[in-house]
Amino acid sequence: MKKKYVFGGLVGGIACAALGSFLTLGGIVYALGFSPENVQNIVRFVGIRKLIEARYVGDVDDTALMDGAISGMVQSLGDPHSLYMGPEMYEQLMNQTEGSFGGIGIYMGFKDDKVTVISVMDDTPGQAAGLAAGDEIVAIDGTPASDYQPEEVALHIRGAVGTSVTLTIHREGEEDKDYTIERATIQMKTVGGKMIDEANGLGYIRISNFAENTGDEFQKQLETLEGQGLRGLIIDLRENPGGLVKTCAEVANLVVPKGPVVSIIDKDGKTQEYTSDLAESKYPIVVLIDGNSASAAEILAGALQDTGAATLVGTTSYGKGSVQVVVPMYHDDAVKLTIAKYYTPNGRSIDGTGIEPDVVVELPQGATNDVQLETAEEVLRGKVAE
Repeated sequence: MKKKYVFGGLVGGIACAALGSFLTLGGIVYALGFSPENVQNIVRFVGIRKLIEARYVGDVDDTALMDGAISGMVQSLGDPHSLYMGPEMYEQLMNQTEGSFGGIGIYMGFKDDKVTVISVMDDTPGQAAGLAAGDEIVAIDGTPASDYQPEEVALHIRGAVGTSVTLTIHREGEEDKDYTIERATIQMKTVGGKMIDEANGLGYIRISNFAENTGDEFQKQLETLEGQGLRGLIIDLRENPGGLVKTCAEVANLVVPKGPVVSIIDKDGKTQEYTSDLAESKYPIVVLIDGNSASAAEILAGALQDTGAATLVGTTSYGKGSVQVVVPMYHDDAVKLTIAKYYTPNGRSIDGTGIEPDVVVELPQGATNDVQLETAEEVLRGKVAE
């Protein structure tokens, strides 16, 4: 008890010393809207920092100390999509939507405390190594994935072109296996399409994710198909992890009838709404979704479903209905923070629940035929024939 008392007294003394100087800023503190409890917590924080500086036996890196404090503060929110990013991580995140970056070409999802491969891009190191959708990433370069905040994982997998990363992969029914993969420049082409039934004018467009150029890519692909006699369209959003809301809205403006696309409501109830100016639907649409369709992919699917502009085929989507903002700080670092939830045109929040398709079609494991796409084609033919 005596040691505890002495230690407590030491911390208290340091905290009081810190408080003495801190109180000179009291007027500013209260002017900024800090409550007495806020002030107490700030004093606790300053007291511990002073204790470390005064008594810790090793060297103290002040910047590292503050980085750790900020990171711990954000992590304590318990939100897998909010995190603190140091300069290197922040730079890597910014590269993600700028057209190309050093990586292995996979998209990941974070659910039930697991990091799962959602999709593997064509002609990338990840595909060449044999990674597949559904693989669970257990470790990165020997460090358990659970040691990182979920959204840190991607930032550790990316890196300089020509360097390698080793992923420990768990695949259902198999022993865990290490994959050492050399990073390459990953080009972010996000849209591809083709006519799948020229006789009936059926077209197909797949959107892999929503990056900076997705709106332009989708418009060009759509115009190409329209020039080939498009009468009905399948939009494939399976294994699409989402991305930028603004580019999702650009795509929606080409296929969602005039009116709301998505409402984003923040903590204070302030609403930002994205709308479509499209006069009316030009042709029937069928949308493919699955358990890995998330975020912006769910915004598009939800808007098309709520407005009656499309029939959804597949399985229930992922259920990420929150919006993050990246806030730059003072030392080339940043905080990524969940600041709002989004709602479909009918006012649905799909966070944690996902979107139910109109036609449920499971994709059996090991299936040789894409039964979901086949069903989508069948539904679309019926709509075009009406």
